[in-house]
Amino acid sequence: MDILKLTIMEDGVAVVQLNRPEAKNALNIELRQKLAKTFDELSSNNHVKAIVLTGGEKIFAAGADVNDFLTASTSQMYLRHTEAYWQSISNCPKPIIAAVNGYALGGGCELAMHADIIIANQTAKFGQPEVRLGLMPGAGGTQRLLRAIGKFKTMLLVLTGKMFNADEASQMGLVSEVIEGDATPHAIEIAKTIASFSAISVQQIKEVTNLGQDMSLDGALALERKALQILFDTKDQKEGAKAFLEKRTPNYQGE
Repeated sequence: MDILKLTIMEDGVAVVQLNRPEAKNALNIELRQKLAKTFDELSSNNHVKAIVLTGGEKIFAAGADVNDFLTASTSQMYLRHTEAYWQSISNCPKPIIAAVNGYALGGGCELAMHADIIIANQTAKFGQPEVRLGLMPGAGGTQRLLRAIGKFKTMLLVLTGKMFNADEASQMGLVSEVIEGDATPHAIEIAKTIASFSAISVQQIKEVTNLGQDMSLDGALALERKALQILFDTKDQKEGAKAFLEKRTPNYQGE
């Protein structure tokens, strides 16, 4: 059985599905490697404009594979350099939409936070329970959560290992939308909408937004202005303006 499924649609949307249902999509080394390779390939695939990341209808990912923790030493954990696997996702220039059904815990929650948009259904449960195993988050569970929801909520969640549901995640600002039913079809529709726009402007928006959050406001605003100015030299920008005036759908070419 393939532990990772990839579907690339004609409209430029790629769907990446974790497929270890017997292990609740636990993120073992093999799955992380396949995720990294897949996202590296999607990053350089000019046909792909947006990516949906899902674990299926019942569970997103229950976390890291705890079997890996039983015998691993400090040097072994270091030499794995698993940060490289995560960087393949975080460095992806294409918008990533996580469709979260069921549990997204530990590494699963961190994986969802590598996305740009998180769509959760009513069954979704989030959490960073590593402290209960004598550990701590190691793939952004403290830092990405901190930037998403602030210090005091983050401290409560990572120090207690408390799980929280989709509505709570939405109130905190961690989730983009909460829906009833399977989150994946809705995430795909959002991805299709994004894929219909100019790939250059979409990627500039993602890059500037991500870089700007850790910059001073003045520096981030300057970065935003420069990115906007660059877009005026693209064929897509001229096509978008012309299509608007002619009241037709633009034909973007990513140029």
